[in-house]
Amino acid sequence: MPLPAGEPLSAGEIAAGVRARELRAVDVVGAALERIERADPELCAFVEVWDEDALRRAGEVDALLDRRAGGAPPLPLAGVPIAVKGRHGLRAAGPLLAAGCVAVGATSVPGPGTPWQTWGLGARGLTVNPWRADRTPGGSSAGAAVAVAAGLVPLATGGDGAGSVRIPAAWCGVAGLKTTGGRLPSADRTGLAVPGVLARTASDAAVWWQVVSGEPAAARPPLPVPAVWSPDVGFAGPDPEPVALARAAVERLVAAGVVRLVRPRVPLRLTDPGPAWLALRSLGTGASGSRSTAGLALDLDLDLAGAHRVRAGNNERLDRLFAEAELLLTPTAPTAPHGHEGPGDRYSTSLTWAFNLSGHPALSLPAGFGADGCPAGLHLVARHGREALLLAVTREAEASQGEARTGS
Repeated sequence: MPLPAGEPLSAGEIAAGVRARELRAVDVVGAALERIERADPELCAFVEVWDEDALRRAGEVDALLDRRAGGAPPLPLAGVPIAVKGRHGLRAAGPLLAAGCVAVGATSVPGPGTPWQTWGLGARGLTVNPWRADRTPGGSSAGAAVAVAAGLVPLATGGDGAGSVRIPAAWCGVAGLKTTGGRLPSADRTGLAVPGVLARTASDAAVWWQVVSGEPAAARPPLPVPAVWSPDVGFAGPDPEPVALARAAVERLVAAGVVRLVRPRVPLRLTDPGPAWLALRSLGTGASGSRSTAGLALDLDLDLAGAHRVRAGNNERLDRLFAEAELLLTPTAPTAPHGHEGPGDRYSTSLTWAFNLSGHPALSLPAGFGADGCPAGLHLVARHGREALLLAVTREAEASQGEARTGS
């Protein structure tokens, strides 16, 4: 059956169609490869594209479903084309492949020779923001965010050590989830970098979460969900525009009955985690959401005991906040996307990396567009292990936006 024209299908729609044999995985994957061939010379989102392997794997999915039509395995992501972060991304993709996904290629990450990580280097050149080619998509999951935002694939894997999923999600206008520290396997021995996903819809991200975590689909949470708004978490100094866009997104959620703002008894004032993050990062390697630690760590007193004190103090403040509310809401990034020349002295991670230290799950939700035409993000943080709540709230947010557009 030919694929429908127009808006790209979601991962859930693809999997349902392939399982019902209304779509063939080979056709779905072939269409994704054609989109990549057309768009990637400009976007530079991929470092490798695996045409032959992807079509062979798609054929295997079709054959499996054809042979076992009456008793086929569930394959919750049957025939869904995915992109994996970096050339080694397949190493962690086993659960997704077992669920029926077809890996079509490896996405760009920052290249060598620069002290900053909010960019990507594809096989054909610098990865560009799909909304403005003169702006970066963010990093380090740069190509992953671009591939999803441009409709090349519905899902892409990422890794988040300081904001590396959430920042490119915000700057490319997609959803990006960072999981709870230690909940999924990670090669990063510091524990700061954890797996994540970039997706066009919360429902798709939720299916990804069910597959990699083994959790069943979550029930709809009682609404509205109590939440605390903080424009700066006490220290970050974000620009006015991303704050205004995130706050407007919060007000839409309040008006739709999705969240209810509460005022904490003690305002949230975290200690800047930057020096502590760099000190702990000196113990190992992994993803970074802003400038790399090369050169920077040399200027710091790498006092690990002090780093642990900062972490403990911030954890205590967050525990107190989450005793009063289910969610913390902030802007995702403190600035709009910068140009390809680099971010200057501004840390794009200032609103995200505290939660890599604390281990809390967090998600960036699209929050509208700035005056430059680029997207911004609303950052949602939840208690440890509450990924399902973040995804449920994001689904409700998307549903309320859809209702507003249709007037229902």
